[in-house]
Amino acid sequence: MTPNVETIRAALLRPGRPSSDFDLNPETVLPAGRKLRQAGVLAPIIEKQNGLHVVLTKRSSALKHHPGQIAFPGGKQDETDADVSAAALREAHEEIGLPAENVDVLGTLPAHETVTGFVVTPVIGLVTRDFTVVPEQGEVAEVFSVPLSHVLDPTRYVIESRRWRGTRRYYYAVPYGPYYIWGATARMLRAWTDQILQ
Repeated sequence: MTPNVETIRAALLRPGRPSSDFDLNPETVLPAGRKLRQAGVLAPIIEKQNGLHVVLTKRSSALKHHPGQIAFPGGKQDETDADVSAAALREAHEEIGLPAENVDVLGTLPAHETVTGFVVTPVIGLVTRDFTVVPEQGEVAEVFSVPLSHVLDPTRYVIESRRWRGTRRYYYAVPYGPYYIWGATARMLRAWTDQILQ
């Protein structure tokens, strides 16, 4: 099933459940009093001949954090950002050249907590006008899109694991062609899937 824009907008109005990188690892003990930083990511929806797609990035392999991983455009909220949605839109402009005025924000998903100490709010936005993709030099290696019919299909998800800091950590993955979408990005996409299917 491929949801249309109105289905997505309606789904985002329903209450959802927060997600985290620890959802599949319930034995994880988180430190008391930990301080989490606010961040926002944008899930830009574009319309193609074969339906709606979501735009993703492949991070540069030269980056210190998460090199080569698939991610939404976005980042931490700055003091100058009005809110996390503003942060997501600002970062999307910086990372892929998407002007904020070209985006109709449809809504947000519940926040996602990452192992790196961020509370990330996924902002779902419809790209209303064409724009020229300009990857941020040194940070974004590639900008590509994936059909929503793929990433919003629960049967496309697998649970995999790897060793991390001496323990086995489980996570969602939703591979697409040459792109291995996993970790926080896959978890947020899975939360979006669950929201649509409610």
